[in-house]
Amino acid sequence: MIFKVGDSVLVLDEAMTGIIKKIVGNTISIETNDGFLLDFESNELVKRTPEVSLKKNVFSHANPNTAIKEKELSVKRKQVKTKPKERFVPTMEVDLHIHQLVKSSIGMTNHDMLTLQLDTAKRQLDYAISKRIQKMVFIHGVGEGVLKVELEYLFGRYSNIKFYDANYQKYGVGATEVYIYQNTVND
Repeated sequence: MIFKVGDSVLVLDEAMTGIIKKIVGNTISIETNDGFLLDFESNELVKRTPEVSLKKNVFSHANPNTAIKEKELSVKRKQVKTKPKERFVPTMEVDLHIHQLVKSSIGMTNHDMLTLQLDTAKRQLDYAISKRIQKMVFIHGVGEGVLKVELEYLFGRYSNIKFYDANYQKYGVGATEVYIYQNTVND
């Protein structure tokens, strides 16, 4: 639409009319009926012409009831149904086996490996808490049980989590599931 200074215009998406006072590129300054000078982009304005009805000039529908019906027509969204078993599947798994954490454990002492595994577990747990992930499983393996004991000590330092052996059918005895309480009040 071509505008010129002095044209009477309507503002789209606003209940406002005015007279064009200045045009700079695509920016048009109008003086509202209340006397305010406001800037708008040209695509936000429509010329106000007395011979053409506002309804036919601005809206594609001659009948306002048609436009209202289109707005009220709601699209029904299909809700994805999850099976009862799938609802209880933990959302995050962390495999703490040393071969999953480093390319090669050659030259690492048992203490170095345990420290790396515990640092990884703490970092992943803090990440899950910050991202509000509710359940996670730490896969630690069976072995001599040193990592499992250290993990239980780590988890015990958090007041907003509980932990227990993970699903035996899926992980065997070498995994611990952690449940993170999301709405805890800090003392």
